[in-house]
Amino acid sequence: MAGKGGTGKTTLSALLIKYLVEKGLTPVLAVDADANENLNELIGLSVETSLGDIRESMKTETPPGMTKRDYMEMHINRAIIEAKGFDLLVMGRPEGPGCYCMANTILAQVIEGLARSYRYLIVDNEAGMEHLSRLNLRKIHTLFAVSDPSIRGIVAAARIADLTKALKLEVRNKVLVVNRVPRDLPAALEEQIQEATGKTDLLFGGCIPASDDIFQSELQQESLLKLSAKTDVLQATKRIFDKFL
Repeated sequence: MAGKGGTGKTTLSALLIKYLVEKGLTPVLAVDADANENLNELIGLSVETSLGDIRESMKTETPPGMTKRDYMEMHINRAIIEAKGFDLLVMGRPEGPGCYCMANTILAQVIEGLARSYRYLIVDNEAGMEHLSRLNLRKIHTLFAVSDPSIRGIVAAARIADLTKALKLEVRNKVLVVNRVPRDLPAALEEQIQEATGKTDLLFGGCIPASDDIFQSELQQESLLKLSAKTDVLQATKRIFDKFL
């Protein structure tokens, strides 16, 4: 998932977890790669340790007789939050001052090995997608570029599609999803969608309606995994996921 801030990437990531688990397409590893992590809150899980904490501790705490890789692998396994059908890892805080090159290299190697044990890997990204490059995730089946119903959001999604080339990422499907759409999509937005998909290799996945069900679930701090399949938002996401996954 990628897109400018506030478009609902994390919500869509939670709904994708729900979709895959209910389809039996498990196990799934979800990685919350946003420094302002909250994917766990939307799916009803608590976080004790983030990968950022582990990376930071490597600067001072590696015990004698243990390689940095073994140390990080041990702590990453402890940081995995296990749930029914899926696991969650949280990237957590951004890098502080100093060099993190070795830590990031080891982190990428461990995550790459870990991901082989899962059928699907979901990454809830920051807008710039630096984490995809940092984690060495060079081959991606589907990138959902998420926009809100705004011209700025759709332009940002188109830029993300172009950014994958600069980062030398191999992406099979680049899919534009317009989230929180009112009942009638304004003509100006339809034109912007056509322009974005015409000028880039973005495919138009569809629109997801603005949802009071999502609003109420978040307000009451209920897991989105409990949403009814009859809700408009789940029916819309199912159509999109069925098409590309």
